[in-house]
Amino acid sequence: MNSLQKYSLRIADNSWILGCRLAEYSSYGPFLEEDLAITNVGLDHIGFAEAVYKYIAELDGEKSADDFAFRRAEQEYFNVQLVEYPNEHFGYIMARQFMFDVYQYYFLEALTQSTDETLAALAKKSLKEVTYHLRRSSQWMYRLGDGTKESHTKIQDALNHLFMYKDELFFMDETDEEVIKSGVGVDLTKVKSLWEDKVSEVLTKATLKTPEVSLFSLKYGKNGHHTDFFGYILLDLQYLNNKYPDAVW
Repeated sequence: MNSLQKYSLRIADNSWILGCRLAEYSSYGPFLEEDLAITNVGLDHIGFAEAVYKYIAELDGEKSADDFAFRRAEQEYFNVQLVEYPNEHFGYIMARQFMFDVYQYYFLEALTQSTDETLAALAKKSLKEVTYHLRRSSQWMYRLGDGTKESHTKIQDALNHLFMYKDELFFMDETDEEVIKSGVGVDLTKVKSLWEDKVSEVLTKATLKTPEVSLFSLKYGKNGHHTDFFGYILLDLQYLNNKYPDAVW
């Protein structure tokens, strides 16, 4: 697997796994409108992932998009660990979503300038959806943070816990360095600066504190190392494919 394929898999896997997590919450939203919103955001992520998987399949020439989505071992998925965190309660869902939305917005904005025409086009198309995602999750941070005492406590606790996963969003290795040199990839140091400014702005307005990250910041998912939660996602995700491997749409 070359650097472009691995880099593209990281992009697709982030949205694919987050989309699956959001799908789990379908019909459990706090009210009907928000239940539909969560489902639609999940579908946006799954649709974006599907488009990137199709591109990876073209680059590969042997495997299909479904092979990449459903038929890999756990260590062959390269999503960040943040997106696989469980839906403990609505506060966790929105804190996770807000953190990823800010990252995804600035990442895709930069990716629209990629020398890879396909990735640039997919980023430009998805950026319209992610702009809405970020606006929605920011509004929920205001609503929960500056709401009742209970909502404030729950969203702050969720942020305090999830912030140990944030550094992986900006972790770069040899794969990133190669695609950046060729003009394909995004320099995540610039994305990190924008992310920190936006997160600080929203949390301050929401009367929330920006958590401090401990020495145990986690940043291993991009290289196939996942939390214990990930195996359960794959059990659900790959069940039908494993049971009916020859099935077609």
